[in-house]
Amino acid sequence: MATILCIDDEPSVGVALEQTLQQIGHETRLAQSVEAGMDVLGRVAVDLIISDYRMPGASGLDLIARLQKEGYRIPVIMLTGFSSIEHAVIAIKSGAIDYLTKPIRPETLEIAVNQALELIRLQRENEAFRHEMAAHRSSREIVGESAALKRVMETIAAVAPTRATVLLEGESGTGKELFAHAIHDQSPRRDRPFVSLNCAALPEGLVESALFGHERGAFTGATMRNAGAFERAHRGTLLLDEVSEMRLDLQAKLLRVLQEHQFERVGGQATIAVDVRLIATTNHDLRAAAEEGKFRGDLYYRLAVMPIRTPAFRERLEDLPLLLRYFARRSAQEIGVPVPVVKPETVALLRRHTWPGNIRELANVVERAVILTRGGVLGPEAFESHLFAVTPPGREAASPLRAPAPAPAPSAAEDVIPPDLCDLEEIERIVIERALRATRGNRTRAAGLLGISERTLRNKLNTPQPTA
Repeated sequence: MATILCIDDEPSVGVALEQTLQQIGHETRLAQSVEAGMDVLGRVAVDLIISDYRMPGASGLDLIARLQKEGYRIPVIMLTGFSSIEHAVIAIKSGAIDYLTKPIRPETLEIAVNQALELIRLQRENEAFRHEMAAHRSSREIVGESAALKRVMETIAAVAPTRATVLLEGESGTGKELFAHAIHDQSPRRDRPFVSLNCAALPEGLVESALFGHERGAFTGATMRNAGAFERAHRGTLLLDEVSEMRLDLQAKLLRVLQEHQFERVGGQATIAVDVRLIATTNHDLRAAAEEGKFRGDLYYRLAVMPIRTPAFRERLEDLPLLLRYFARRSAQEIGVPVPVVKPETVALLRRHTWPGNIRELANVVERAVILTRGGVLGPEAFESHLFAVTPPGREAASPLRAPAPAPAPSAAEDVIPPDLCDLEEIERIVIERALRATRGNRTRAAGLLGISERTLRNKLNTPQPTA
């Protein structure tokens, strides 16, 4: 079912169009002038417009020009009572999707509308596909067979066919957006738009416009009307990534849309009705944030109709072999090298890592290893620099690949800090020098031995020493 706006100055023609379109299952809106039609567009999300070519005042061609000027991307089928090849050519060149002559037979209208809607669907799918390919190099495939992953996928299978709002909670890098795609792909809305908006990535002042759109002249730089994420996701799914970063005043507006399914564009007064399935993600504890007053409690409960926690990688380490081979194969294909062989000891080694960056960290580490080995064997040494570099401060190396080559043992005089030495800076200098000797000057390993980050070590080494 589509919403179709019919614009014709003859009421009888409008009624005939309405009856035919409703019989084939579409919802219609009628207008008798271009101005009245634009007013309807300000209040209702429309999929297709059928407009008369000649009308008192503004014509069908004027309608197309105005749609383009104000930022609407709605296809138009042109009608005329004067069959003319010249008129047809002008209409198509101006941007009309089809051209029909009156009187219109119901079967002819049905064919034209079906073809137009199919073309719209293909255009939207193509646009969504191109956007996704530009934004994500990775596949949407969810890989794994662990019990933790299976529980999440069972929940997704249960909630996807419904209209329930879903809140995906989990650490960064656990694949929340992939799970959101899985919900959309298994829902009745799978053939409709999937629109994603990252609330943390946008400048604070642009989030409202990105969500609800804006009218021409609403603010400096708004040279044309722009549809927001809610309008673009009409009858589809809207993903609000990192919703916890949204301002409190916008949270109130979001709550209203979820409750009433309508909103106004920035700078506009017309109310627009939408049908959108909302999925939100966060890496924070929203319940705790709501209790502390940092997030609206009423919005939290409206978002958490179906809360789903995405498991951290350390909770599904049994998926490591599958994921390791999957990312290795994908990276090899992207850079055009043979798919590398993964040594068993590599899997055993990587199991001991804590993976603070979760699966995103694994994907990046494997990609780097494949690039460096050029499709050779992925042995433990391919991951050495990363696993030492990410050692959290205050801890020993999480997964040491091999002990550093033994350094010459210091003499007793070198090894002992004088008991009467009370200068902290001097003691620190001695300890740092000892760590650098033990690791043969490797700052990353030295930082691990000292229980500090490599950046902290670098800063200490770059600090000028006081002169006597």
